[in-house]
Amino acid sequence: MAENLILNKIFNFWRNIDKEILIIFLILFGLGIFFSFSSTSLLAGERLNKDYYYYFSRHLSFAIISIMLMLFIASINTHVFKKLLIPLFFLSIITLFLVFFIGIEVKGSKRWLDLIFFRFQPIEVVKPFFIITVARVLANNDSFSKLNYFYSFIILLIPSLMLLNQPDVGQTILLIISWGALVFVSGIKMLYIFVLGLLSIFFVGLLFFIFPSKFSYIFTRIELFFDLSKGERFQSNVALDAIRQGGLTGQGMGEGTLKDSVPEAHTDYIISVISEEFGSITSILLISLFLYLAFKVIKVSLTHQDKFIKITLCGLSSLLIFQTFIHVAVNTSLLPTTGMTLPFLSYGGSSLIGSAILAGAILNFTKKNFYEKY
Repeated sequence: MAENLILNKIFNFWRNIDKEILIIFLILFGLGIFFSFSSTSLLAGERLNKDYYYYFSRHLSFAIISIMLMLFIASINTHVFKKLLIPLFFLSIITLFLVFFIGIEVKGSKRWLDLIFFRFQPIEVVKPFFIITVARVLANNDSFSKLNYFYSFIILLIPSLMLLNQPDVGQTILLIISWGALVFVSGIKMLYIFVLGLLSIFFVGLLFFIFPSKFSYIFTRIELFFDLSKGERFQSNVALDAIRQGGLTGQGMGEGTLKDSVPEAHTDYIISVISEEFGSITSILLISLFLYLAFKVIKVSLTHQDKFIKITLCGLSSLLIFQTFIHVAVNTSLLPTTGMTLPFLSYGGSSLIGSAILAGAILNFTKKNFYEKY
């Protein structure tokens, strides 16, 4: 009896899930495992005197956990999942708030919590829940719906202030532009755009007074980035040189030198490692896969009548594309170094878990019978 119930649940899951989107996510997780081996073996074996498979085995473990998490989220009853979203968002915000008190500082930034087994970066989990929570607010059609944009702005302020205090400018910018995409998709009127623009200007001005040292740090980084004589672009320039050295077809697996020159090559510069060893063609195909995935999700969202689902799917797709763009832009010296991972492909447990939550939410909301009560 129990076996039949489990088999029936698996059958219903497979019947209702969007198989094309699921396969793309599984491919991305698989590629992340493969590229992790290529980008971390030298780091573990020769620079840290650990087993060559040390980082790879850790990444593999997190990837397996993340895939299971993605499938679990995708299998939850959508109506139940929608009820859990706001509590989960505030729970993730609490973990981000804890960084201020018990976070560990690495290279001048306090962004992580030490969970003994690994360093957890709360913002990676906050991002997908932030998107869904803002979408929930914007989709509310009650008599006070005109205030929803203001409420969404308040929700944006909460993690943004915490991030600027760390400081983590890259993630702050990612949240702001993702919020802007959500507001745009919700069908905002021009008058509201003007009001939100004024609020944003006021918000930035207020931050000057609250975090003067943080903004000084930001402007210094930007100034140094554009001043080529200061050498601030060292990591990005090395990454760009690696892309050039790789050419179209790459130098071969394990033959790249970037991972031996840049400290965080396996996380913040993974697309350059891939380009150097497997060629720019491979990187272009990967970026195209991300773009196709976003296109597919947005296309599916247009078929839904539920405004919340439509805004959420567009928002999660925007988050995925914006983060990919920032990662690639940093790797090609178009933007200053921000410490932005590439979803699914960069090494790191926090990044993989965040990607799993995003993927699970997309799969849950693209199920064929999401609107049926069962």
